[in-house]
Amino acid sequence: MSRTVAYALGSVGIGLLVLALKFAAYQVTGSTALLSDAMESIVNVATAIAALIAVQVAARPPDSNHPFGHHKAELLSAILEGVLIVLAALLIFRSAAIALMDPRPLTAPVAGLALNALAGALNWIWYRQLLRVGRQECSPALTADGYHLRSDVVSSLAVIAGVVLVVLTGWTMLDPLIAILAGINILWHGWHVIRDSVGGLMDEAVPEETLAEIRAIIAASAAGAMQTHDLRTRHAGSATFIEFHLVVPGHLRVDEAHALCDRIEDALEARIADARVTIHVEPDSEFKRSGAPVRASGAKA
Repeated sequence: MSRTVAYALGSVGIGLLVLALKFAAYQVTGSTALLSDAMESIVNVATAIAALIAVQVAARPPDSNHPFGHHKAELLSAILEGVLIVLAALLIFRSAAIALMDPRPLTAPVAGLALNALAGALNWIWYRQLLRVGRQECSPALTADGYHLRSDVVSSLAVIAGVVLVVLTGWTMLDPLIAILAGINILWHGWHVIRDSVGGLMDEAVPEETLAEIRAIIAASAAGAMQTHDLRTRHAGSATFIEFHLVVPGHLRVDEAHALCDRIEDALEARIADARVTIHVEPDSEFKRSGAPVRASGAKA
């Protein structure tokens, strides 16, 4: 079992445990705000299952129907997560509206808050692990799940603080108002998850800082070449696809050009996680004024 799959499986278990704790907190208090927190945990479980399936599919090797691999399965999972987050926010708004029309006092608030705090602590520990591993493994599914849990932790803290205020002031209308604020926070987070994932599906280029690093690596490892041009990059799940044209002297033998390309590919793969490099070699007759000359000083490609 890969590390990514193991953490995705762990998210399912943690999600189920947190869901049970939060619903228990709602049952003992009758708080709409705590109900909103519990409803987001339903999304956590659903998206954890989707992420588990996605990372397993994404790990499959290329086949005849998917020659470039299955990496975008993780992006589809992240989009599904964003949609479910938005749906959870809408359900929270509905519950809050009902509670506003018929506010009720809370029962056993101390026990409910203790259960919710325990659930929030588990989410805090796990979201930090997910973000760390998601970044290390370049996994959009784990990273999206981690950001979602971070949002859940923030909303849980706000909900707990709000319920404490309800208990101290006796103002029952505050309970559904807190639920509405939690729903707005969840809705905003869901929009960001969808936006970032759609960018990946649309073959968005890598961030500018990563592009600068790619250019520097090519420049530092392309001694013997004359120029690079038409550099293109894109993300697909954990993979980073890098394509460019490499102009070499016309007298260079095929085996020498091949060795030069291997050196550049090795350098990129050593620094860029899961890099997939394609180099189109051209003779010096294809030299372009718009291209970037290769210099030992590490000029940009």
